[in-house]
This record gives sequence, structure tokens and C-alpha cells, in this order.
Amino acid sequence: MLRVDVFTLFPELIDGYCSATILGRAQKAGLLDVTAINLRDGASDERGTVDDTPFGGGAGMVLMAEPVYNAVEARQTAVGGARPLIALVPHGRRFDQHQAERLASLGSFSLLCGRYEGIDQRILDDLVDEELSVGDFVLAGGEIAALAVIEATARLVPGVLGNDASSSDESFAAGLLEYPQWTKPASFRGMEAPAILRSGDHAKVAAWRRAAALRRTIHVRPDLIEARGGLDDEDRELLATYPEVEPPSQTG
Repeated sequence: MLRVDVFTLFPELIDGYCSATILGRAQKAGLLDVTAINLRDGASDERGTVDDTPFGGGAGMVLMAEPVYNAVEARQTAVGGARPLIALVPHGRRFDQHQAERLASLGSFSLLCGRYEGIDQRILDDLVDEELSVGDFVLAGGEIAALAVIEATARLVPGVLGNDASSSDESFAAGLLEYPQWTKPASFRGMEAPAILRSGDHAKVAAWRRAAALRRTIHVRPDLIEARGGLDDEDRELLATYPEVEPPSQTG
């Protein structure tokens, strides 16, 4: 089972999403345990204050150290903290499929959702174990990022997807984008699904899909090809053997 604790000002957002779709089924099956902890529970006043103005001035408010420490330490005392504690912040290390695989292998971790203008640096320096970012953009808070991390990691837990081969045969799993997909009917408005996919020849289908994944990655994410060290002889042979595989574009 994968356990994920989420420290947030909006636990209902986490609970709502994680009770539906594959995450909800995974929790019912005992494969996933997501617990949202309200940071306001760590506040020291009746109003549940969790933020204050930044030292040095500036726009916005900053998430205070005390309520975050209190919430994390209370969770640690109650059930034992899920570590590492990961802050979701714009300046964090980029979250990708490799990071998802790493986190899924840990068995447990916690996510701290930022909010307002930022997080008191003492939290990041002393309490948090690492920092991650889901992309080069800024959100109003870390909840959407947390849900992305949870779903990306949970679906790697054996049994969550039903067919465990699904997670190893998709985009980024082998450093490539996933090959394009078609389903019935074979012909739709003059557009045909590739005949080779209906041939029943599993070896040829696998080779064709590999070529399709290579070509899509070359077109859309050449940086991934570069990160793999470029194309090898087998890749070039596949691309030469199988012609353009992307479906025709439609306009209008």
C-alpha cells in the first residue's frame, strides 16, 4: 500500500478527487491511503490564522512556520509521519515520470501544499525534506500539484490500474512518448485505423508501435531523444522500415 499525507488549507479538494476515479478504487482496495490534514488545525489562535505579511514588505501573504510545524508534528505523534515531506513550490526540482517511480517505490511520503505568496523559508530549510515543481508556471496553491503527484505515483502501485502492464507501456516509461491509439470502428469518416494493428501479428504490431513512439517523440519532444543519447541503429532501422504513422490531421 502507498500512503500519502497531504498538508493543505483545502482538505476537501484532496478528499473529493481522491475518493473518485482510480484513486478512489485504489483506496477501497487497500492499495492507497491518502489523508488530507488541514493546516489550520496547527494554528494557535481561534481564527485559525496561518499566514502573515512578509518581512521586508511586498505583495501577498506568507504561510507561517508555526501552524505548519504544529500540523506536521501532530501527525507524527498521532500515527507516525510519512516521509519524505515534500513541498510543492515553483522553484522545486521538476516532477516527472522518474520522480513518480521513485516516490511510488518509497511506500509513503507527505506533500505540503503552498498557498499565498510563499512559504516561510524556515519550513523549507528545516522541516521539509525536498521540494518539487510540476512545471514552469505558478498556481494559486499546491493542491492541483499534489493531486498530479498522487495520481502519477499511485497508478504505478501494482494492482491500481488492474492491468499492471499499462503503466509500463505509456508515455515517458521508456524515455519516449506513447504511440498513438485507435479503436473501433476501423473506418470513420474516411479515416482508417492502421491495418497492421488489425493484422493479429503481435511482433509486427510491437515493432510498428515502437516506430510510432519514436517518430512522435522526435516530432514533439526531441529533448527526450537527446536525453536518451540520440537514436541508435535499431531505432533508425525501425523508422526506415515503417512509414509515417501519425493519423491525418482534420481541420474545420
